[in-house]
Amino acid sequence: MSTAGFNSQNGTGQSYTNGPSQNPVAPHQFPGVGYGATPQPTFNPMQGKAAPPPGPPGPYPACSYQPGAPFASYPPPSGQSVLTRPMIGGPPSHTPPQSASPGPRPPPAQATPPPAVSSSSYYTNPQQPPAWQYNTAPPPMGAPTSISTPPRGPAPPHVNPTSSSTGSSSPAYSHAAPPPHASHGVTQPPGPGMQRTPLHGYPPPGSAPPSMTPMATHAYQPNRAPYGPPPTGPLPPLNPAPPPMGPPMAHATPHPPRAEDTGPQAPGGSNHVDNRTGGPPQPGPHGRPLGGHYPSLPPGYQNAAPPPAAMQPYSQAPQPYQQPLGGPGPAQLSPSLAAMSLQSRTPEALRVVNLLQERNLLPPSPTPPPTPCLQQDLQKINCNPEVFRSTLTSIPQTQSLLNKAKMPLGLLLHPFKDLSLPVVTSSTIVRCRSCRTYINPFVSFLDQRRWKCNLCYRVNDVPEEFMYNPVSRSYGEPHKRPEVQNATIEFIAPSEYMLRPPQPAVYLFILDVSHNAVETGYLSVFCQSLLDNINALPGDSRTKIGFVTFDSTIHFYNLQEGLSQPQMLIVSDIDDIFLPTPDSLLVNLNECKELVQDLLKSLPTLFQKTMETQSALGSALQAAYKLLLPTGGRMSVFQTQLPNLGVGALQSREDPNQRASAKDIQHLSPATDFYKKLALDCSGQQVAVDLFLLSSQYCDLASLGCISRYSAGSVYYYPSYHHQHNPAQVECFQKDLKRYLTRKIGFEAVMRIRCSKGMSIHTFHGNFFVRSTDLLSLPNVNPDAGFAVQMSIEENLDDMQIVSFQAALLYTSSKGERRIRVHTLCLPVVNSLSDIFAGADVQAITGLLACMAVDRSATASLSDARDAMTNAAIDSLTSYRQSVLSIQQPGLLAPACLRLFPLFILALLKQKAFRTGTSTRLDERLFAMCQLKYQPLVYSMLMIHPALYRVDDLSDEGALNINERTVPQPHVLQLSVEKLSREAAFLMDAGTVMYLWVGRSCHPGFLTQVLGVPSYAAVPDNLYVLPELDTAESQRTRAFIGWLRDQRPFFPPLHVIRDESQLKPTFMQNMIEDRTESALSYYEFLLHLQQQISK
Repeated sequence: MSTAGFNSQNGTGQSYTNGPSQNPVAPHQFPGVGYGATPQPTFNPMQGKAAPPPGPPGPYPACSYQPGAPFASYPPPSGQSVLTRPMIGGPPSHTPPQSASPGPRPPPAQATPPPAVSSSSYYTNPQQPPAWQYNTAPPPMGAPTSISTPPRGPAPPHVNPTSSSTGSSSPAYSHAAPPPHASHGVTQPPGPGMQRTPLHGYPPPGSAPPSMTPMATHAYQPNRAPYGPPPTGPLPPLNPAPPPMGPPMAHATPHPPRAEDTGPQAPGGSNHVDNRTGGPPQPGPHGRPLGGHYPSLPPGYQNAAPPPAAMQPYSQAPQPYQQPLGGPGPAQLSPSLAAMSLQSRTPEALRVVNLLQERNLLPPSPTPPPTPCLQQDLQKINCNPEVFRSTLTSIPQTQSLLNKAKMPLGLLLHPFKDLSLPVVTSSTIVRCRSCRTYINPFVSFLDQRRWKCNLCYRVNDVPEEFMYNPVSRSYGEPHKRPEVQNATIEFIAPSEYMLRPPQPAVYLFILDVSHNAVETGYLSVFCQSLLDNINALPGDSRTKIGFVTFDSTIHFYNLQEGLSQPQMLIVSDIDDIFLPTPDSLLVNLNECKELVQDLLKSLPTLFQKTMETQSALGSALQAAYKLLLPTGGRMSVFQTQLPNLGVGALQSREDPNQRASAKDIQHLSPATDFYKKLALDCSGQQVAVDLFLLSSQYCDLASLGCISRYSAGSVYYYPSYHHQHNPAQVECFQKDLKRYLTRKIGFEAVMRIRCSKGMSIHTFHGNFFVRSTDLLSLPNVNPDAGFAVQMSIEENLDDMQIVSFQAALLYTSSKGERRIRVHTLCLPVVNSLSDIFAGADVQAITGLLACMAVDRSATASLSDARDAMTNAAIDSLTSYRQSVLSIQQPGLLAPACLRLFPLFILALLKQKAFRTGTSTRLDERLFAMCQLKYQPLVYSMLMIHPALYRVDDLSDEGALNINERTVPQPHVLQLSVEKLSREAAFLMDAGTVMYLWVGRSCHPGFLTQVLGVPSYAAVPDNLYVLPELDTAESQRTRAFIGWLRDQRPFFPPLHVIRDESQLKPTFMQNMIEDRTESALSYYEFLLHLQQQISK
């Protein structure tokens, strides 16, 4: 296969949006045909929906409902046999009363007439509802791991990072106690010769326990004690395995390394080693998981004691995993895992919840991710879910089973997160000779000299050097090496992992100095921030720095050592840009620091009186690209208006009158491919572009954002930025800039994600360039970037008990070291729908659906994306009702683990990126979409569903003690006006911004002791900083807000608002559970889902 396919997916050939990067090796696929598996029907989670009948225009879906008479806000008690369903028509305008009790509510005094039906329906196209094929990959036309696209120009010294598996271990789901009737079935104890037991987990849980009869073995039975914790202690003896019967790949003697794996490339080749990392081809039968060559357990040391069973919190350092030789590696856990099934998990995840009856579903504190049901020794050292997280913590055996569950399968990564992790320096990095997986805690040691890969099951030799443990300084215990004890680890790469010397840290700043830019006052803030942090820029003695300014012309600055002051060199021919003095525009920071500081001090005044209004951004970017061409590096662009001159000039496409349109939003795609093509050129030369947009005008972020998206850069947006009129934005810009300038950075990076045989990756989300099917090119990588991938199951996983995923990030540190950071995740394989639902991670599913919806908005339409998100909730709850529940009952039923799914989907529909009917500036909508794709999950979830706290009565009860500071822990409240009180004050944490809403009758003590004002009327309109008062109330409030801010890398500004504040409508728009003129309330949305599921 040619490499053209990979180029086309990034934009150099065919049209490709690189947000979802479809598998380039498969242009088409016949429906339902997998790689080597039996043909299965393709899962279209949004297909097959009967569209609602069309209705008159109005703010509600045509598929809504209309009460003929006043109806109860909640369904009747369980004693009544049927739930009276409202009649078809528009939704009631009356928002049902809310209460803390989940019982039935009395009907409202009077139901108002239904409003007209809007054209912004959940189903705008009755004939063809939108559908996501998000669990099926196109069939490949070759070996994807061995093909790559050579980068353009001097790419970095890359070696192919490989992927392996570690399961994410986290504190268990914190739920209420299981129902009194819940119990667990009888399990057969594991033992020698035990056949593989299906992972039944829980059969479909019944909904009327008193009437159920006891069920058979492996059943979820009522009238028994709750499930206990996973078994601990030594594992039972395991049967020795017969000699491997497979082809030569199973032999202990590995193949000799290929020349591509160790030697330099041919002349003209790139520095990437992505085309050298696949390893030798695998002999053996086609279409069968390679693990099948090991039908039973290999011999091991039976007397080795397993590690202690205690779980360790993530706040501590990674705990070593003492894997005994021949001990419980993934390939050896079949009997124990099968016997455990999912019965070691509390059944709370599968407790049936009627969403229409149980109102207060929001947990009082943030919910931790679900814990995969693994053998406890494995779970203890699984990968941190903040780094590596799966939407399903139990992987289905087959694609057809995944299709039946109708939930997306994918991984969410935060690979370069700031962590304290072990660093290994070794001349030998141990990797599988076949699939190139890095050795990890989930491999199996057959003896002291052989280990089996947990991805492809090949047996490899243990190198002699690996026999020595540098931590314990002992010899002969390879299973105690740090690489086998930590699911996240970093290697300092030896010389064979680089084909050129690692590049220095290079920073180039491109600054808009037009009249509009000078008016905003950003230039003085930028120059002062860089002056303050210039000694904290990551780098070493080789660090280089340079500056370019632009308006209608391009200005370079000669900072050559020996000059008494910086020299400005102006190039007015923007159509044929050139570098006036190429050797003195990027200079060594240490040698020329005084000239750099002089320039930063003079820049704000240099253009103070300019009247130049034009912006030649495209030409400035071309000049900067030429400047960074020899080395690579980071380009930081500051822009304040729409580029309107020279190449890349843009015209305004926003119609302010259409901002609140309920119809499809236009112009979500780029107006030109100039910025995308330039970004691809930058990526080939190891240049990343970060964009800072500071403007109150339309700047066409849909087009400008491509320069960062395809070069692995970041986008920062400050609407209505002004140094005098918007001080909160100025503070936010200062804090963001300090973090940006001083945070860790990796240069010339690549990331590869690999998974167990039988699974494949077919779509990527984030900011990157796709270099091959599983390799992402990241000219820069930063600790605030997140990524997501979609997965499919190509071959049945019948003979596997667990699967593994490994993400390996190869980068150059700012100190010039070549490093490899490896994360490994391990998850169990299950064969029942109830087990799949029990392991669903609702936050990860929501985050992945948000990424998919952003792409759907650009490639199809916003209404299609909205419909698809709604259908995702309908499909999953329909599957649960039809295939998991054994006893049907009225209501909208969901498992406890998915009880927040409809709420999160409604939150997405009301989020700035996807909302309709509300005035939203086009650039702000596009920036929200950028953030959903780029932010790690923990930050994007706050943007989707903000957290609301009451803060006027904070106390030390249940508080945390952090660094000798007491941090109160108030409960999270539902996002409804019902929870607000005029006598109180409430803090809303929306991720990138915080609001402190003060009620009109708020207690005077809070006003004086926290806000420092005598009365409500004295609260200023633009208060954005809490005064530091010497009162307990002030200290508690500031400690809580500071603690929330410390949990994220960016700085969310705080706005104190009153009823009369201009920001109050924005605050109220985040009240997701309330009805607006253009969107349903949460209760109305639940009724809408119920109506669709009941069809």
